Amino acid sequence: MTAYFVTGTDTDAGKTLVASGLLALARRRDLTTLGLKPVASGCDNTPRGLRNIDALTLQAQSEPATAYTTINPYAYAPAVAPHLAARRAGKIPTLDALIEHVAEPLAEKRDLTLIEGAGGWRVPLNDTEDLAGLAVRLDLPVILVVGLKLGCLNHARLSAEAIRTDGLPLVGWVGNLIDPGLSFDAACYRDNLATLERTLDAPCLGIVPRLVADTPAARAAAAADYLALPGDA
Repeated sequence: MTAYFVTGTDTDAGKTLVASGLLALARRRDLTTLGLKPVASGCDNTPRGLRNIDALTLQAQSEPATAYTTINPYAYAPAVAPHLAARRAGKIPTLDALIEHVAEPLAEKRDLTLIEGAGGWRVPLNDTEDLAGLAVRLDLPVILVVGLKLGCLNHARLSAEAIRTDGLPLVGWVGNLIDPGLSFDAACYRDNLATLERTLDAPCLGIVPRLVADTPAARAAAAADYLALPGDA
């Protein structure tokens, strides 16, 4: 196993669901795990400080247990693009700072480490850098989460093209069913999957249906049933 960067075709494509599901699957195999969310907006004020539900979900699937500040060093309250939230907070991250922060957890070399981005591949980190630069600087293989909805073919193909243009391997993609108008029996749905399989030129690591589990831990466990780890195929 190694470290991977998890990105999505858009905001709410299901990055955290898929990342937590992959971590849960690794834990079933008695592997050590770590999920990092270096930058997160849309955080809640708690007695322990700002906390992000996605980062907490990844923390819950990290074994051995890991401090929240290691998982999510840059937490912002406004639910807006990270660079805008950072500007409002006056705490603007840089790639150099992120790389310094993740160096120690990456050095632990757990069996599976996932670094989850924010939004899609080209989301800005600050006025001059994109968050994708973290994956590029660390030379991480990428897992792409495709939110299965109308328009996903264009989003997925452009994302895959951008990842490869930046010089990184796309080691797999996961489809996450987020459009309630699509079903596993719909001919259009099947045609979309066939097109993704043909054009993304990377292994499909699973298709996650709409889940009824009502807690992050239960959703991670349920998602794990539909996923494969990179290298399984």
